[in-house]
Amino acid sequence: MSLSPLSTKDAASKLKVDLIENGIGTQALHETVVAYRANRRAGTHSTLTKATVAGSGKKPWRQKGTGNARAGYRSSPVWSGGGVVFGPHPRDYSKKTNKTVKQLALRKAISSRVNAGEVYLIETISLEKPKTRDLVAKLKDGLAAKSSVLLVIEAPDQKVFLASRNHPRLETTTGDQVNAEQLLRYDRIFITDGALGKLSARLQK
Repeated sequence: MSLSPLSTKDAASKLKVDLIENGIGTQALHETVVAYRANRRAGTHSTLTKATVAGSGKKPWRQKGTGNARAGYRSSPVWSGGGVVFGPHPRDYSKKTNKTVKQLALRKAISSRVNAGEVYLIETISLEKPKTRDLVAKLKDGLAAKSSVLLVIEAPDQKVFLASRNHPRLETTTGDQVNAEQLLRYDRIFITDGALGKLSARLQK
């Protein structure tokens, strides 16, 4: 497969939007990437308080006369095995980002990668079998030197998805699903002409 870096002029023509070549959209891109990462957080970490830790509420010894400090219950936070004070509990980390900000962030992300010469226009990829080896052979120029690659295709292809998911430095997505964070995460972006059309439609909505 011959690699053809996508020039700024060609990208603007195919995407049918002007590429951003200055600081416009930087804040939108930052907020969007933070939101994508926050939305992936499970927020399932939890600790037991003195009310939920195992143990009875019985006083461990009488108030006076033992020589020990006064103690009211075994689940006290000051004891080993007791409850945790102000510990974490399940919570929702998700952040909302409106459509306009997401669209600007996507435009900023693809613009910055095109301007850096890291977006390559490739031919449509098809596989007879979902073999990682076959897909790597088609992308051997891009996966050289331990670089990571984001492959953006026009429509979902089960064979290509299955072949790419077994490779640690390769991810496959489609033009109507790729997001700003993905565009920034990988060293190189391989995109088909059809996928550019899908991306263009998203940027013009």
